[in-house]
Amino acid sequence: MSLTTDLSQATPPGGKAAGNTRSHAGGAATGNTVPARRRGSRQRRERLFQWLFLVPAVVYMALFFGYPVVKNVVMSFQDYTTATFFTGEAPWVGLANYATVLSSSLFSTSLLNTALFTVGSILGQFVIGLALAIYFQRKFPLNGILRSLLLLPWLLPLIVSSAVWRWILDKDSGALNRFLGDLNIVDTGVPWLTSTSLALIAVVGVNIWIGIPFNLTILYGGLQEIPDELYEAGSLDGATGWKAFRHITWPMLRPVVSVVLVLGVVYTLKVLDIILGLTNGGPANSTQTIATQSYALSFQEFKFGEGAALGNILVIISLVFAVLYLRASRRAVDE
Repeated sequence: MSLTTDLSQATPPGGKAAGNTRSHAGGAATGNTVPARRRGSRQRRERLFQWLFLVPAVVYMALFFGYPVVKNVVMSFQDYTTATFFTGEAPWVGLANYATVLSSSLFSTSLLNTALFTVGSILGQFVIGLALAIYFQRKFPLNGILRSLLLLPWLLPLIVSSAVWRWILDKDSGALNRFLGDLNIVDTGVPWLTSTSLALIAVVGVNIWIGIPFNLTILYGGLQEIPDELYEAGSLDGATGWKAFRHITWPMLRPVVSVVLVLGVVYTLKVLDIILGLTNGGPANSTQTIATQSYALSFQEFKFGEGAALGNILVIISLVFAVLYLRASRRAVDE
């Protein structure tokens, strides 16, 4: 009888113990599923909030950048005049506006002046900015204060800078001619802004002065990211001075240089305020660029279609330069 009792009390295979095992396994599976669902819903909410934060920026870009670009492209294929504002009629003319501005005798002059103005400005800004960035790497008293003061030309409104430089470069009462006269370098006032041979040089000089702080700031930040250990290791191999700059500084700084040059060229191509404030494109169109010509066509002659066409040509030139330069830089890095 005791044997029967023991057998009856024994746990049969697949009985309670097995059931408990299955119940624990099912509970574990259910417990893992619930957190996974919660994580999924949490990720969806985070993604939704990310898009909600991006919506204002996207709307802003679409309204204030996208719409003007599209409108400018459409306008360049229309006969858009002041009458259009009243009648709403702007007949399609196809490529007539582009043909008119490209065949204009002033376009070749504007294109050459744009190239000279851009190359001269970028070269001067970059060389002086890089030299100052390297100089300010040294620790000396008032280093930070001097770097802050050099940002002033960049912070001033361009029209204010143009007004100040117009007074400085004035032929009769300008500060520069007075200074040169006191040093007995010149006898009479130099017509910096009224001479066809000097006006473009003067405008380039002013633009260099304005653009130096941008180059200095970006290049100085890039120099700060170069590890000192590289210079220490290079000095052991005799790479100091110019050799250190050529084999360490320049290769490490190349990505920053690409950004500075591309942004500098795109910005310089569309410079308008400085030229209008100093010379207004004169004398005799010696400082007329594509940007100033587009402005004159649109807001002085009220030929909005031709002005839009010229503006689009300037955009295409900027894009072509940026693409070609970035590809060349990437190829140089890969090699």
